Amino acid sequence: MFASALACLTACQTRPVARGTPRGDSLDFAQLVPRDSTDSTLLIPRVITQPSVVLFWLPAADTLGADDRADTFDDLRYYTEQVAPALEASGIKLLATNADTVYVALPNNTRRTILLSGLDYPYGYLLIDPGGPERILTGVYADDDLLDELRAYFDLPDDTTTVQPRITT
Repeated sequence: MFASALACLTACQTRPVARGTPRGDSLDFAQLVPRDSTDSTLLIPRVITQPSVVLFWLPAADTLGADDRADTFDDLRYYTEQVAPALEASGIKLLATNADTVYVALPNNTRRTILLSGLDYPYGYLLIDPGGPERILTGVYADDDLLDELRAYFDLPDDTTTVQPRITT
């Protein structure tokens, strides 16, 4: 049983993206799936200090069948890669976590706790602008739908793929 679970995790890590080629500077999605139960790299809760999108993939996703888990992970990866340039152009960080808790840094050295466990799906997106309430999007969102959510939450312009020109004198 352990060998089959390890094979499933390995398959999730090495399965190529069928819809496109990953960008060289994109988020390393293989880091989202722990290699084994002792790999705690992304299990340490994140502390968010600036506008961010946190892609979460919780250990509870292991309850999905191997093929469903791999397909879901590939879809999540693909759609996130499609919106990554818009996030970068807008100065919004793209982060990843396997932890079920995320902290938002507040003034006076305090933190607000956001729990991701117990949601509809154990994977999705956490949209955070530290000055306001968070928005949790569970499940997989197609890139157009995800971009619409990002535009609404972060008040992004319709053309989010280009960087504003720099004025020099």
